[in-house]
Amino acid sequence: MSAVQYSIKVAARKSGLTPHVIRVWERRYGAVEPVRTGTNRRLYTDAEVERLSLLRHAIAAGHRIGNIAHLAEDQLKRIAGESLLEAAAPAARPAKGHTQEPHRLIDDCLDAVRRMDLDNFENALTRGLVLLGQQGLLRKVVGPLTRAVGDLWEEGSLTAAHEHFASAALRVFLSNASRPYAQNSNAPCLVVSTPAGQLHELGAIIINSAARSAGWNVAFLGANLPAAEIAGAAIQKEARAVALSMVYPLDDASLPGELAQLRRLLPPQTAIIAGGRAASAYREALERVGALLIEDLEDFSRILDRLRQPQGQAQEA
Repeated sequence: MSAVQYSIKVAARKSGLTPHVIRVWERRYGAVEPVRTGTNRRLYTDAEVERLSLLRHAIAAGHRIGNIAHLAEDQLKRIAGESLLEAAAPAARPAKGHTQEPHRLIDDCLDAVRRMDLDNFENALTRGLVLLGQQGLLRKVVGPLTRAVGDLWEEGSLTAAHEHFASAALRVFLSNASRPYAQNSNAPCLVVSTPAGQLHELGAIIINSAARSAGWNVAFLGANLPAAEIAGAAIQKEARAVALSMVYPLDDASLPGELAQLRRLLPPQTAIIAGGRAASAYREALERVGALLIEDLEDFSRILDRLRQPQGQAQEA
């Protein structure tokens, strides 16, 4: 057996996972047991990297990590082989990974929210991260999930406690999932917050995660922040843009004034990006301050790509 040992980043690349998923599978399920250096760095052998890869394929075949983490290699190879056979014959099951699976993950998450079952909630998100990647998880699972939770809360099918449970669990999961994307001091900075009076921070957490995975240097300020505080942070960080999430309420009479003050305090070249369930209710005020309105995460990614171009090119686009 090879004596080569790999860092967690190399093991992640070779296995097709993320460092966050590997850490969770190791800590929670004992899927692998890497050695530790004197400075507490994980080191993985070829056999452990292969096992992680087999687990990834088994997850793709529809198995839950908690049920397979301790299986022997021969069992994992059989399960993984089934997944590879399915991938080699896409005509037989064309829709599972592309359309059916995200809906199933959303349903699993909603069931876990109703039961306030953190383990199954995180299991579903981890499976989505493995199958879809960070951006795919955000766009195909987390975005629709948060809209569904909001709708169910507004109609009374979920309580405020359920909504807070989902927000707290997603905050921790997305924060951990974004951790491998190291901040790049040369990347443009994006300040993320919700304006004063907007108390729900989940939308801001999602765009924070999306921007970090897209390579931006993100300063996440949390919820319910006055315009002067947001502008001060943006000026200190020399931010290229400020992203605001607006979810609830839809009728805050003081919000247009907050937006106008933010525009006055920000440097002219600093863009304002705005989105969220309540954003359309403030469209007139947002248009007055020249904000860039986003409809969804794909729209947000397009705007980030445009803003990341050199200033002259970005304005022309």
